[in-house]
Amino acid sequence: MTKVLVVDDEMSIASPIAYALRREGYTVETAYDGQDSLDRIITFLPDVMVLDVMMPRINGYEVCRKLEGNPHRPSILLLTVKNDIVDKVLGLEFGADDYMTKPFDMRELIARVKALSRRRVQAVSIETQDPAEQIIQLSGLSINLINRTVHAEGKLMELTPKEFDLLTLLARNPERVYTREALLEQVWDMDFAGGTRTVDIHVQRLRKKLGELHTIIQTVYGIGYKSTESSS
Repeated sequence: MTKVLVVDDEMSIASPIAYALRREGYTVETAYDGQDSLDRIITFLPDVMVLDVMMPRINGYEVCRKLEGNPHRPSILLLTVKNDIVDKVLGLEFGADDYMTKPFDMRELIARVKALSRRRVQAVSIETQDPAEQIIQLSGLSINLINRTVHAEGKLMELTPKEFDLLTLLARNPERVYTREALLEQVWDMDFAGGTRTVDIHVQRLRKKLGELHTIIQTVYGIGYKSTESSS
């Protein structure tokens, strides 16, 4: 059963979210500040975390930063009261997988949690594939679909779940051009209310982490992105 950790310092917000998710069949726990959420991740091991930005002790951005590279890192849906694109971009750059602006529609929040949890289930199903299909090789890049790890020229990369999914989709189909809208649909599993800017942000992060292999991800101007053999 999928486990969700709801983190918000306002009980009037955390409790209704937890109640709605339990009605959908999720196992839910709540935390009321950033440090508490980090402690709960160790003991509860959630698949998805609904995380408020503005909290005491440690804010949501800092929680995301501290979780980067953590093997128990859940998929993160970030909640913010701000509607400025800078705040949204900042959340994605810190490693959030999705975000919503308060006030939000509970039905949409549940849909987004479902989309994130489906990705976890799909990742587990990969274990039944033929071993030859569980490793993707592209230039100096090696993607292991079983343990969801990526090595660039032998060096382990620290990727968020969405960065991994995006890189895997592109690398699995070299030279195939994906529009930004297609990437949103296939990686985020739904129409993303934040617009296609989130694809550009994730591509920028991936290129930075790929280092000399950054040319594996090519921009197709006016359309989207594709993967290709590195020219470095």
